Amino acid sequence: MTKGYGALAAQAADPMTIADLAREAGVTQRALRFYQSKGLLTPQRNGSVRLFGREDRERLTLIQQGKRLGFTLGEIRDMLAARDRGGASTLPVTRKKCVEQIALLERQRTELEMALAELRQIYTRMFVASEAAPISAKQPQMPPEHGRLRSKWL
Repeated sequence: MTKGYGALAAQAADPMTIADLAREAGVTQRALRFYQSKGLLTPQRNGSVRLFGREDRERLTLIQQGKRLGFTLGEIRDMLAARDRGGASTLPVTRKKCVEQIALLERQRTELEMALAELRQIYTRMFVASEAAPISAKQPQMPPEHGRLRSKWL
């Protein structure tokens, strides 16, 4: 889960180490190194220390936004390149791409809801079967609340 990162990007151009940026942005250092390896971030180097400037922090904000919206890193890379050419401060998304992404996310939501329903059915069958089993064969069960599984069990 990312923290409120917009305020960080708006701060003065003081460079940040990878540890500081990871902590402030709510991501791992490994993620930042991965984004760097894919050319999405280009920190300056001071020996072996990576220093992330204002531009990298702004780009990270847009990368996180793109990920939250379900875009691939390749798509995010293309959007960042378009942003760099046009100087926009937001993630550039065409109307067509926006509509396509909405449709994709809606399909994924439907598939996720179907998978959850199937797992609930499997769990219910297991629960019913365990109730019919002899006492010695019973295992402790997690009863569903109001016919639904509590989210901590998922």
